[in-house]
Amino acid sequence: MYDYIIVGAGLFGSIFAYEMKKQGKKCLVIDKRNHIGGNIYTENISGIDIHKYGAHIFHTNKKEIWEYINQFGEFNNYINSPIAIYKGEVYNLPFNMNTFSKIWKIITPEQARIKIEVDLKESNITNPTNLEEQAISLVGKTIYKKLVKGYTEKQWGKKCKELPADIIKRLPVRYTYDNNYFKDKYQGIPIDGYTKIIERMLEGIEVRLNCDYFKHREIYDKLAKKILFTGQIDKYYNYCFGELEYRSLKFENKWLDIDNFQGNAVVNYTEKKVPYTRIIEHKHFNDRGIKNTIITYEYPLKWDREKEPYYPINNEKNNNLYDKYRQLIKRDDKVIFGGRLGLYKYLDMDKTIEEALKLVKSEVV
Repeated sequence: MYDYIIVGAGLFGSIFAYEMKKQGKKCLVIDKRNHIGGNIYTENISGIDIHKYGAHIFHTNKKEIWEYINQFGEFNNYINSPIAIYKGEVYNLPFNMNTFSKIWKIITPEQARIKIEVDLKESNITNPTNLEEQAISLVGKTIYKKLVKGYTEKQWGKKCKELPADIIKRLPVRYTYDNNYFKDKYQGIPIDGYTKIIERMLEGIEVRLNCDYFKHREIYDKLAKKILFTGQIDKYYNYCFGELEYRSLKFENKWLDIDNFQGNAVVNYTEKKVPYTRIIEHKHFNDRGIKNTIITYEYPLKWDREKEPYYPINNEKNNNLYDKYRQLIKRDDKVIFGGRLGLYKYLDMDKTIEEALKLVKSEVV
């Protein structure tokens, strides 16, 4: 009945469906949730777009990717400038001269470099082998202890020494007074929300929600020539080599009868004893002048099979296990995998688009 069944109505699956429809292919998109959009789903409540599964700010340096996503909706010029709170003190992120000035009461980049170099010499790290060593080699022990260690260990549920150095390499460090976190040329958030973006991608394509692929797997497998699976690759293969590790999240929303709660869209809490990692105030992503506000507390959780997997834990053990599952893919010409869970790697939205278009190209050839 279909050329493709696409399991997952998130960004990856929706782009694939949109592009294959243009090629004359018949697609069925299914999702176990009661909405499209996956983790970038936004729900409009009283005029405020709620990022239901955490803050999503689109950013890219590639003009072609920016133009691609903009064909589905207009974006604003939102620039991500989060702040961090540690023991009642407020610090700018990413680590920049505003951060260094607050911590050390210094003014110039040279003064900041000297402070950090002193920390580095005391640490005596030449070849970082884990996240702690990598972070200290970037910003020194003082900033690491205040703004990295507690937050990171909450987020990942592991000691920093147990995490791979690659995780922290994404962290910007700048010797300028610039609070622009991503620095990419193109940045923004859809003016009418991400859900509308996905709706336009899936226009004219059959979508079934509240459909769990695994409950009716035999039926779905017979309905199409191929399956694009964007869920957990280990679950698809019935955990035959064991479970890959993930981190889960819990979101606690509060409606507040005030105009402005924290003055910023994203505020990180870096003390380990504070149970949540950040508070998101959604109206600041796209302020429409609404008089009330909605905030979300984000709590990291240990993942189990009853919880949603949000982040793959790409340490050596899990990457080796994933490689075993990849070998199974080579023997199976019925299924293809995509997305953060299918590919078992952290993907920003621009990289998700690139990967989806790359897959489309390989399927069309």
